[in-house]
Order: sequence, then C-alpha cells, then structure tokens
Amino acid sequence: MKKALITGITGQDGSYLAELLLEKGYQVHGIIRRSSSFNTDRIDHLYTDFHQAETRLFLHYGDLSDSSMLTNLMYEIDPDEVYHLGAQSHVRVSFDMPEYTGDVTGLGTIRILEALRRSGIRARFYQASSSEMFGSAPPPQNEKTPFCPQSPYGAAKVYSYWVVRNYRDGYGLFACNGILFNHESPRRGETFVSRKVTKAVARIKLGLQKKLYLGNLEARRDWGYAKEYVEAMWRMLQEDRADDYVVATGETHSVREFLEEAFGYLDLDWKAYVEVDPRYYRPTEVDVLCGDASYAKTKLGWEPKVRFKELVKIMVDADLQSERTKLEGTKSEGGGHGILAG
Repeated sequence: MKKALITGITGQDGSYLAELLLEKGYQVHGIIRRSSSFNTDRIDHLYTDFHQAETRLFLHYGDLSDSSMLTNLMYEIDPDEVYHLGAQSHVRVSFDMPEYTGDVTGLGTIRILEALRRSGIRARFYQASSSEMFGSAPPPQNEKTPFCPQSPYGAAKVYSYWVVRNYRDGYGLFACNGILFNHESPRRGETFVSRKVTKAVARIKLGLQKKLYLGNLEARRDWGYAKEYVEAMWRMLQEDRADDYVVATGETHSVREFLEEAFGYLDLDWKAYVEVDPRYYRPTEVDVLCGDASYAKTKLGWEPKVRFKELVKIMVDADLQSERTKLEGTKSEGGGHGILAG
C-alpha cells in the first residue's frame, strides 16, 4: 500500500486529492493546523476513527513554519509521495500579510524539501505552483514563459518553484512543479471571487442577500474544475522522470463573464445586484492569465473535460442546494430572522 502525505489536506485541492488517492488504495496522511474550532469540513466524509483496522486516512497536527515537526513527520510516516498544497493562498490577502505569505508560502516549501533531504526518504514530491507566477507575462503562458509575479503571493510561489528545481538538480530529488491555473469547485473558499459570486447568486435568488461587492470585473482568468486538476497532480508523480507542467483549460473568461453566466443561470440580471468596491482592487493587477497545457496533454495524457459554463453551473447548483438546506433547517427550528439579516 502506497503512503502519501498531503499538506493543505483540508483545502479544496487537498480534499479532492485525498479522495482520489483513497480510491486508488493509498494510505493518506494529512497535516492540519491546530484550531479551537473544527476546520475539517471538506474531508469529514472521508474520515473514520483511527482505532478501526480499515482506516487509511490519518491527520497530524502541524504547521509549515515548524521545520522540526515536518522532519519528524517524514521519519514517522515514511511516505512514498508528498503533495505540498498548503499555503497562504489568497492573492489579495498576500498584500495585507506579505511577510506571513513569504514565510508560509515560500519558506514552507523549502522546509519540506529540507525534511526530505535530511531524512534521506526518497519520496516523490509535488509542489503546487501557481499561474500567479506569470503575472503580467503575455498570454498564453506555458512552461517556458518567463515569470513576472504581481503580488507577494506570486513572488513566494516563484521562490518555491525555483527551490524545487534546485533540489531536483542538486540533490536528485524526484520533485515536480504543477503550475495550475485557476481551478474552482463547490469546495472553493468563500472569499475567492468565483465562490463569492456563486454563493451570492444563490442567496440573492432565495432572498437572503441584496448586494454583492467585487473589485476588478475585467480581470480575465483560465478557470477549470479542481476535481479534475488533482488527477494531473497524481499523474506527474507516476512519470519516470520529474518535470514541471502547466495545467489549464486554454480558455480565458473575465469576472464580468462569470457574473453573466452565474446570474443568468438563475434568470437574474447581475447589474441589479453587483457593485464595485475599490477596496477589493489589488495594488498591482494581473490582467490576463491563459494557460497552454499542451505539454501535460502530451506527456501525462491529461486534458480538462469540464468547461467554463458547466463549471459555473456546478458551483451555482451546489451553493443553491446548500443555502436552501440551511434555510429549511433554520425554519424548522422556528428561527429564520438571523439568516435573513444577510
């Protein structure tokens, strides 16, 4: 039985990857941050009591800022594959917390690479790189496009990308960079623009919200389905040779188009509900990201199936069902005023 270690297992990508690996028969270990409140919603359906013999999912408390803990975990788990997905991953927040972003998103990567190198464990390593590394580079962007990050987050990811390359070349580690363009799902964090839109659309349709405030509506992104993208991660670590790959749909759509598609799906006019708030603008904007995933298609046999319109519908349907369930639960409890205040 192969063993995999996932940082960021409670996030969108981590939860889908954990599902995929468990389906493939892996024993899966995940690192989670200690919190006084539960933050495992995305993987609760996968978890079984570790006292049961058939359990194959194990969670470990830890933090990407703690190098000794990471080294100890490597020795304890002795994984075959390590998927490094954990990070401070919100681009706008990285402008407000640049030092923290650099520490966790940038240095967190080298701490894990050092844990692998010092332990001598020959695990295959996946680094979650980002299309934000390209920043203002002209599209379409592929593996040979020069990086030009426009945020502390993008810069931290560029640092991680190059230390992965350095450890691969210098120490012979099997280490890959997956340069994933925007990938969304019903599990996307609610402060990311895609999920912010689909959740608002559902709440507006149900009369629970009146307005949606956003920043730059003209930014164009290459949006794919996160559940498909984790398959590409896994395929990278099954290759004979470590390499770097762009994972994308090759299509670009603006935030305005996302609004039109999401609101139109529920027969609403987005212009009646959406307002632009300058506080959501970034100090430096990234205008267009559009990936060329030809290399991943050729080498990994991977290509996206879910396209933009279907992705938006998947997310709107999920949020509509979720908000209806919460509303019905509130009504059955004799309440309802609290949620309607939104």
